[in-house]
Order: sequence, then structure tokens, then C-alpha cells
Amino acid sequence: MKLEYFITKRLVAAKNHKSSISTPIIKIAITAIAMGIVMMLVSVATGLGLKYKIRDKISAFNGHVVITNYDNNTSDLTLKPLSANLEKYDAFGTVDGIKSVQSYASKAGIIRTETAFEGVIYKGVDSLYDLGEIERYLVEGRLPQKTTQMSNEVLLSEYIVNRLNLKLGDKIVTYFLKEWGNKIPNVRQFEIVGIYNSGIQQFDENIVIGDLRHVQRLNRWSSAQVGGFEVIVEDFKDIEKVGAQIYLDLPSNVDSKTIIEKYNNIFGWIDMFDFNIMVIIIIMIVVASINMIVALLVLILERTQMIGILKALGANNWTVRKVFLYNAGYLIVKGLLYGNLIGLGLLFLQKYTGLIKLDPSAYYVREAPVLIRFSDVLLLNFGVVVVSLIVLLIPSYLVTKISPIKAIRYD
Repeated sequence: MKLEYFITKRLVAAKNHKSSISTPIIKIAITAIAMGIVMMLVSVATGLGLKYKIRDKISAFNGHVVITNYDNNTSDLTLKPLSANLEKYDAFGTVDGIKSVQSYASKAGIIRTETAFEGVIYKGVDSLYDLGEIERYLVEGRLPQKTTQMSNEVLLSEYIVNRLNLKLGDKIVTYFLKEWGNKIPNVRQFEIVGIYNSGIQQFDENIVIGDLRHVQRLNRWSSAQVGGFEVIVEDFKDIEKVGAQIYLDLPSNVDSKTIIEKYNNIFGWIDMFDFNIMVIIIIMIVVASINMIVALLVLILERTQMIGILKALGANNWTVRKVFLYNAGYLIVKGLLYGNLIGLGLLFLQKYTGLIKLDPSAYYVREAPVLIRFSDVLLLNFGVVVVSLIVLLIPSYLVTKISPIKAIRYD
């Protein structure tokens, strides 16, 4: 082991010598390793960051599993009520993995000003509804206060506020169509206490969040009736399993959908991130491995006489191969060190400054989100080292083909 270590140090010193033929190739190999880990770190952190950011936004406005009456003609409007008594639904008591259940109701309306009007979906929530997730997307104002009396406070999106030329604190007049009687619209006046921006146009164009009791009164429902439920699961990875079990345990007149089913186009798109990330990782590892193979071959050819002397002194093939593999490992670690410093530096810069902006209409976010996890960084580095060293076993086999006599005579 001491001999191998001594020779490895000599190789490292030799490759750094200006007259060494292998020096530029070694530098290219180290650069390839560094750039490869930078690309992998950035692709994983930004890909997962964007995926989880979009997922969390959809969950904030819909929960994880949405339960409504089968008679509702759309997934966004609740036209037929459900009983607010959770004990009537076996699913909530028998399915594992449910964290909480929130009730809501929604109704179509039109906000009208002196110069314009905008169609909206008024989403009413009760005092037990957790608006904490939505609070993260507030750009101005506050959440509606939870009171025992019917509240006229609402959250409005920045998109609607800008289109109608409104501002925080304004009173808005909203018209709701009747489904009975003389068909004269019901009129409600609300106060804008908070302005949010989710970045998802499908939500920002439509959703107004306010008191559930307005929808109950407009629809002539009792306080024991709601439009539907939003189920929050403990672990998002279990959403499909929990959603399937809830569906089976619900009465035949009640439907349930996971947000993956409800927004399958969005989730289908973000699921492609995993494939893209894997392709980038494979390409970067292949490129780095090819450069390391070339570098190792050059080192072996450049040290042919040394290999012959070692064999003449009694060193076996595997001992000599390990010398070059140790040297290659040193180069890999050096490249990874530079790559991690650059890659993590760029990621932390983006995380805390939001330097790189994105088009929210295309990516649902205003700036590139990053998710930096120590486990991902460790796994990527470990994978590069292991794969590279395994691949380098092939070119190191060239050592076994070098004859000591011919190698010593080699010039």
C-alpha cells in the first residue's frame, strides 16, 4: 500500500509538470467532471424545485383529494350540497394517511365595476379551513378574519385586481345568478383585504376566496350543508393510494378525485421532469467517463517504462492497475470539489436572490425555484465516483498487456 501511495503521488506530481504530455488532457478531464456535476446539481435542484413548487400551489388551492356530489357538472362549481357531518362518510374514519378534512363551497359570479366586469368563481371556506398555505402567495394585505358572523372580506388575485383597476381595501359588487324565482341576480358587496398571486393562471383568473356562509345563503342551503370537502394527506407520495381508498368507501352519489386526476395535464407535464433529469444525469456521466478514460489511457501510455520497471520488480498487474485507478480517483474527486463549489454556489445564489426569472404563463412560477437536499448532493457525487471508477477498470486492463522487457526499452 505504501508503494502504491508513493507511486500515485509521483504520478500526480508528474502530471502537474509543464512538460507532461498528459497535462492538458488531465485538465480537460477535471473540467468535464466539474461541469458534469454542476449540470447534474442544477438540473436536479431546479427540476425538483419546480415540480414541488407547482404541486404545492395546486394543493394550497384544492387540497389533495377533492370530494363533491356526482351531480355537479364541473369540477370547480359545487351545485348540489353534501352533508357537513363527516361521520356519515365511512372513508374519513377508515382510510389511513388522512391528515385533515376541510369543507368548502363554490359559486359562479360576476364582479362589476363602473368600467368593466369579470367572471369569477367565489370559493367559500369556513373558520376551520386552513388558509396558511395560500398565505404564502399573498402579495399584499392579509387573510380574511375568522369570525362567528358572516364576513364580507375576500381574497382576490392580482390578475383580477389589475384587470378591474382595483386596489387593496376597495369594495367590490358581485352578482350571483339565481336558479329559481324571478332570476334577478343576487348582489353581494365584498371588501378586498388580501391580494394573492399563485402564478397558475387557471386559479388567478377565477378564484375569489371568502366566507362559506355566503354560498350557503345564496344557494338556500342550511349550515349543515357544504359543497364539498378537500382532504389533506399526510404524505403526498400516498395520494393515489389514499384517493383510491376514499373513492371506494364513499356512497354511490359522492365522487372523489385526486388533484393528479383533476389537473392531469399539469401533473403529466411535471412528471416529465424526472425523465429529463435522468437523461441529463446519464449524458453528463457518459461525457465525464469518456474524458476520464482518455486521460487514464494517456497516463498509462506516458508511464509505460514505469509500468515495466514495476513489473520487473515483482508488482503484479492488479497492483499497477490500482496505482492508476487511485490517480484517476484523485482526479475525479478534484473535479467534484470544483463542480460542487460552483454548482452549489449558483443554486444558493438563485435560492436567495431569485436572479433567474421565468414566464409564469408557461412555468407557473415567476422565478426558477431550487430544492437543495443534502441527500441528492451526496448521492450524485457518490454515483459519479462509483460509475467512473467502474468504467475506468476497462482501460486500466491495458496494463496487463504491457511486457516488462519491451516497456523498459520503450522510449
